[in-house]
Amino acid sequence: MTATLEQHALKVSIIFTLLVSALGVALGLMSGSQSILFDGVFSTIDAAMSGLALFVSRLAMREMSQRFQHGYWHLEPLVAALNGSILLLLCFYAFLNAISGLIEGGQPLSFGFAIIYAVIVAIICFALAAYQRRINRCAKSEFVRIDMHGWLMAALITSALLVAFVIASILERTQWAHLTPYVDPLLLTLLTLCLLPVPFNIVRRAMKEILRMAPSAMDREVQAAMVTVMRREGILSYYSHVAKAGRGYFIELHIITTPDFAAQQGVSLLDEIREEITAGLSIPAERRWFSVAFTAEERWA
Repeated sequence: MTATLEQHALKVSIIFTLLVSALGVALGLMSGSQSILFDGVFSTIDAAMSGLALFVSRLAMREMSQRFQHGYWHLEPLVAALNGSILLLLCFYAFLNAISGLIEGGQPLSFGFAIIYAVIVAIICFALAAYQRRINRCAKSEFVRIDMHGWLMAALITSALLVAFVIASILERTQWAHLTPYVDPLLLTLLTLCLLPVPFNIVRRAMKEILRMAPSAMDREVQAAMVTVMRREGILSYYSHVAKAGRGYFIELHIITTPDFAAQQGVSLLDEIREEITAGLSIPAERRWFSVAFTAEERWA
């Protein structure tokens, strides 16, 4: 159910992202606005990345294969890192263009088209952000969460553009009319600076998973689950290894015991300990790769 919700949310997002990007490119060219054109190109790339995310989401639902014996979870942070990196480069390039435009004296802008664009896109973005927030309460998807924040950021930025375009159109009929050519490059500068944290945070989160950095919350859960297990006689110590890749968690435990531990109860005692540990973990079984090893020699841990 959660995977179906995730894929449905991504499909809807792709459709509306393409609509917004087409509108942005068309009205950006008609109005002569670089900030609107940038917004359209940004949305186009975002749609392509959402399509790739949808493909990876479907792969992640599949069972492991002979070639990918740990499944396809590891592809999710790779896609997220690619997405964020491309958007970061686009923002940086647009920022340089905006600074160049300010230095060269700006450019004239048709505020009528710009205001129409900002109104339509702001409504779409707020609606999609609310829709995805509602969907992700059940789906709990990283892809949908990233997408939702993207729509919310786009909504806030487009609202700011709308206010700026309205003010600029009023200034056009005053003694400050000579300043209006600077409005668009100035808005593009602010737009890129506001958007930069979004892809930066996407890349930062993805790189933590690519570099296999232990998620602190999950690590604390494992340590807490081991507290009750460690009270058993015969358990000397343990080593835990936790990593996250996309929606999947990899948890390995190496428990050091005495040589005669479980001599009477055998394998049933070991399975009982495994059950105790999993009872303390919040990650559902289908989203974790969980293994527990027992040894009397620390060199094997």
